[in-house]
Amino acid sequence: MPSLKEVRTRITSVKSTQQITSAMKMVAASKLRKAQTSILQLRPFAAHQKMLLQQLTAGLGEKKANIYGEVREGGRVLYVVFTSNRGLCGAYNTNVIKQMNAIIAANSTTKNGNGFALVTIGKKASEFYAKQPVEVVATHDDLYDQLTYAKAVPVAENFIQMYLSGEYNRIVFIYHQFKNAVVQRLQVEQFLPVESPELDEKSEHREVEYIFDPSMEEILDDLVPQILKTQFYKALLDSWASELGARMTAMSQATDNANELLKDLKLTYNKARQASITKEILEIVGGAEALKNQ
Repeated sequence: MPSLKEVRTRITSVKSTQQITSAMKMVAASKLRKAQTSILQLRPFAAHQKMLLQQLTAGLGEKKANIYGEVREGGRVLYVVFTSNRGLCGAYNTNVIKQMNAIIAANSTTKNGNGFALVTIGKKASEFYAKQPVEVVATHDDLYDQLTYAKAVPVAENFIQMYLSGEYNRIVFIYHQFKNAVVQRLQVEQFLPVESPELDEKSEHREVEYIFDPSMEEILDDLVPQILKTQFYKALLDSWASELGARMTAMSQATDNANELLKDLKLTYNKARQASITKEILEIVGGAEALKNQ
């Protein structure tokens, strides 16, 4: 059994850790309210924009103007990996990196094993892949610092330009979609080219004929990039809210675990204290009996 001093030291240490985890939980919860409000307000607008984008590009079919929905065979793929700048958020970063590693492993077994590159968003991914034999073309670890649409626009424009120039034939996002503070869903979502809308089993495929005013080229040059920028900003907000939710949950569990550990340590301390007192009593009684028998 450990000594009383050792148990007291451990109790003090656990209490100190509990205070830290409790404070981190409160900070994450405070930030989460704002992040959750932002993503829930943007999501319906972004969803309708995405539907419009998919219908628009699907309606163009094989027309030359349909550059954003053009499916190109082969070519290089750009993966954009969304992680956090800090740890202590459970398996949030691990899940993203595991998914990306699985994709890298799958690519390495194909003939076109070097046909991909990475863009990392968040220090955890940047630090991890800096040590790996993969091509990282850009890092954007500062986007989460006071996250705004204005900060996201230049990065999204860069992605669009990479696709239009033919440098990459596909751009794919790997991020967490925020559902609530406890649940975050890992998403592997194609950013470009724009995918056709999914049809339900009951729905019928109908070709929609669009009347473009102003011209088709002007709409594609102006409207589509704006929608794509919104989709990238939505992915950032989803990722940011998911990180805070994961951190709040992780710190809540850590605080609860500290409480359970404190109960066990206090029980151990009381048992050790009782054993010490019993030992002292036995020594006194034994000494008294020895003196009595002299």
